[in-house]
Amino acid sequence: MSTSTSTRPGAGAGAAVGWAVADSWTMTRRELAHWARQPVQVVVGLAFPVMLLLMFNYLIGGGKGVEGDYVEFLVPGMFALTMVFGLDATMVAVTGDLNKGVVDRFRSMPMTNGAVLVGRSVADMLQSFASLLVMMGVGLAIGWRWHGSLGGVAGAVGLLLLLRFAMLWLGIYLAMVAGRPELVAAVQILVWPVGFFSNAFTVPGSMPDWLGAAVEWNPMSATATAVRDLFGNAPAATAPSWATTHAELLALLSPLALVAVFLPLAVRRFGALSR
Repeated sequence: MSTSTSTRPGAGAGAAVGWAVADSWTMTRRELAHWARQPVQVVVGLAFPVMLLLMFNYLIGGGKGVEGDYVEFLVPGMFALTMVFGLDATMVAVTGDLNKGVVDRFRSMPMTNGAVLVGRSVADMLQSFASLLVMMGVGLAIGWRWHGSLGGVAGAVGLLLLLRFAMLWLGIYLAMVAGRPELVAAVQILVWPVGFFSNAFTVPGSMPDWLGAAVEWNPMSATATAVRDLFGNAPAATAPSWATTHAELLALLSPLALVAVFLPLAVRRFGALSR
C-alpha cells in the first residue's frame, strides 16, 4: 500500500515539506524512545569503540612505520573506524520492523514516504555524535591532543559525521535488501574489510606497494587522513600521493557520492515494499 499526504490539511510544496519534517521527527522520537527501554544496547554501542581503542593502544600496539606519537596517530583513525562500524543495530532494527509488520502499519497512515527511514537515520546520527564525544573524551584521557584550530576541529567532526551518515544509508539499503535479521550478519561481513583495510592503525607506506595504494583510496582512509591533518595529528613523515595530498577532498566527495546513490535507492525500495 502506498502512502500519500493528499488527505492532510494544506496544499503546495511548503505544506508537503512541513509534513515531511513532522513525520520524520515523529519517527525520530520513536527511535529515541527505544533508548529508554533498551539502555544496555545503547551502552554497548558506546562502549564497543572505546574497547577497540584501548585494545589497539595498550594490548596490540602496532603503528609500524608511524613516526611520532602513536596515540595521536591512532585516535583519529579510531574515530573514523567508529563511524564505519556499529551499523548492525541499524540494520537489525530496520529488518525487525519490516518483519514485524511495523512498517506496514506506518504505511497505512498518511505519512510521508521515507519518514521512517529518515527518523531512523537521525536517531542513529545522534547516537553516533554521542559516541564520537565519548571517544574524544577517552582519547584525551590516554594522551591524545589536537593541535589545530577550533575551525579545524569542527571540520574534522563534520567529516566524521558525514562518513557516518553515508554508511548509515548504505546500511539501511542493505538491510532492506537482506530483508531478514538473520541475513544481516552476512551483510555485516562486508563492513569489516572496509574498516580494517585502511590506515586506521598504520601508514600505507609500511604495506606492500599495491596494498598501500589500494588502502589510500578507501573512503575511510581518506577521512582518517583528513581528520589527522585537521586535528594536527598527521604523522611526522608520510609518502606523498594524490590520495594523501587531497585527502580532505576525497573525505568530502566519497561520502557524498555514497549518499547520492544509496539514499534515493533506500527510499525508492521502501516505497516499493508493499506494491
